Amino acid sequence: VQTRLSELGYYTYKIDGLWGWRTTAAVKQFQRDYGLTQDGIVGSWTEKSLKITLSGGSSQSSVSSANLDLLARCVYAEARGEPYVGQVAVAAVVLNRVKSASFPNTIAGVIYQPWAFTAVNDGQINLSPNATAIKAAKDALNGWDPTNGCLYYYNPSTATSKWIWSRTVMLSIGKHNFAK
Repeated sequence: VQTRLSELGYYTYKIDGLWGWRTTAAVKQFQRDYGLTQDGIVGSWTEKSLKITLSGGSSQSSVSSANLDLLARCVYAEARGEPYVGQVAVAAVVLNRVKSASFPNTIAGVIYQPWAFTAVNDGQINLSPNATAIKAAKDALNGWDPTNGCLYYYNPSTATSKWIWSRTVMLSIGKHNFAK
C-alpha cells in the first residue's frame, strides 16, 4: 500500500511496511481525491482504486470467517470497554505476532499460545463479540495497526507478570500499554 501511495505521490516517507498515522493519512487523502469513504482503511473499493491486490495473512479477504470470529472474540474479551482504536490495536498485536518468527504463524496459534492471553486462561475468549469488536478485527485485518508493530500489550494496573515490565512501552491507548 505504501509503495503504491508513494508512486502516486500520496506517501512521501520511508516505505517501511508498518501501518501508522502517516499511512492512514495518505490513504485518507487518496480516498478524498477519488471520492471514496475517507476512513483510512484499504477496503475493496480503495484497493481497486489504487489498482493493487492485497494478499497474504493480513488481508481480511484471505482470512476465514472462523479466524475473523476468533480474532473478534479476542478483541472483545481483552479490550471491551477500551477506546475503539485500542480495540483495533489489540487485534493488530495478534496479527503482528502472526507475522513474527518469535510466535506461532496462525491467529489461533497466537491466541491459544499457553499463557499469552488472560482471556483464554479465564474463559472470556468464549464470549460472543459485539459489532464493535468485529469491526476492530476487520480493520486490523485490513492493515490498520495503531501500534506501529508492537508485539505486546498489558494493563499496568492489573499486570502480574514481572517480565512484561521489561518490554519497551511505545504507546498507551486507554488502559493498555503497547510494547515491543
